[in-house]
Amino acid sequence: MKKLLNDLGQNVAILGTQWGDEGKGKLVDALAPNFDIVCRSAGGANAGHTIVTEGKKFVFHVVPSSMLHASPIGVIGNGTVVSIPDLSKEIEELEQNGLEIASRIKLSLRAHIIFDFHKKIDAELEGRKGDQKIGTTCRGIGPAYTDKISRMGIRCEDLLDTELLLEKITQNCEFHNKNLGMSLDSKHEFDIVMEHREKIKPLLSDTRKFLNDAIHAGKKLMFEGAQGFFLDIDHGTYPFVTSSSTGVGGICTGLGVPPKSISGIIGIAKAYTTRVGSGPFPSELDDQLGEQIRQAGGEFGATTGRPRRCGWFDAVVVNNSIETNGIDAINLTKLDVLSGLPEIKVATKYFLDDTELFTVPTTRKANRKLKIQYETFPGWEDSLGQCKTFEDLPKNAQAYVLGLEKIIQTPIRAIGVGQDRNDLIFR
Repeated sequence: MKKLLNDLGQNVAILGTQWGDEGKGKLVDALAPNFDIVCRSAGGANAGHTIVTEGKKFVFHVVPSSMLHASPIGVIGNGTVVSIPDLSKEIEELEQNGLEIASRIKLSLRAHIIFDFHKKIDAELEGRKGDQKIGTTCRGIGPAYTDKISRMGIRCEDLLDTELLLEKITQNCEFHNKNLGMSLDSKHEFDIVMEHREKIKPLLSDTRKFLNDAIHAGKKLMFEGAQGFFLDIDHGTYPFVTSSSTGVGGICTGLGVPPKSISGIIGIAKAYTTRVGSGPFPSELDDQLGEQIRQAGGEFGATTGRPRRCGWFDAVVVNNSIETNGIDAINLTKLDVLSGLPEIKVATKYFLDDTELFTVPTTRKANRKLKIQYETFPGWEDSLGQCKTFEDLPKNAQAYVLGLEKIIQTPIRAIGVGQDRNDLIFR
């Protein structure tokens, strides 16, 4: 681990390279004691970062996944969208498990608020799409970002002026009622937020200033990504994406830190591929083998419980993420899930009418015609749970890792071999 951190420098970003659920939280937790501050820059409580320690499971949604450790400060940046009741509940549940959270969290004054009416709008709009559904979590993320971009969003700084807060909520509810034919109750929305206002107020901070002062003082920062790069609003499989910038650019805009402050980037990739919800998935295994991987990997959403679609490792997807984000090293997660398979495939190239493509096509017609080139690796039978070094892995598991490393042309510096936070091999 120390060698990896020395190679990456003072301030390290951790990003998902697929469609989310890659296991980012586990690496954040493992590396957190080496950092002073851990930051979230985008997304909201639609993220579900799970950490298992001594058989106990902790799920983080908008709170950074570093908080099992006593020292790091957690920052929720201006690029996030935050449900005040949900954040209050998340902190409460974590503190009930003996963690000190509230005194170590800083919430940006410029982060936008998700109201209950955003969740209602989310569900209403998703329902109206019929068989064209996106597969949203209905947590209000998209509608909150829509209000932000429409310049009618309500920010955390508005919690400091209750008269203005009620005025803005009323205006927004009236606007959405008129345009969507809904019956949103502004007084109800105001009352819900006010129940938690006093608990959240002490967290509010000018996080941009705090982070830049920390960088200049030589503090060590870790930037924790949410979702995966192929859910990025610009670079993902649009329109089946989230509503924020999940790549390295989102760190700068979502926290107010300069690009040069990011000294190294780790990409997280599962040893296979999953995605939740609708949208193209070229290497999907929509069969019994896909179900076998789903059950073996516990591939059900930490936030929603929805079953994840499963498929082979897609090197086209991961290479795209590596290239666009400038990823320096890969953490390959859930290698243990593939134990027992007679053979393992990797999608290496896409072709459409004999033309090679370097990203996932977004039209249904193109995806139906897409031809995929696979490379096949022999599987292994042994469980990986007791493996502590790369040399402990079965020879075929080693060959698979080395084969992936060659295909993606990026070093695989960490390997997940089990559920527990300690089930990590560093190379």
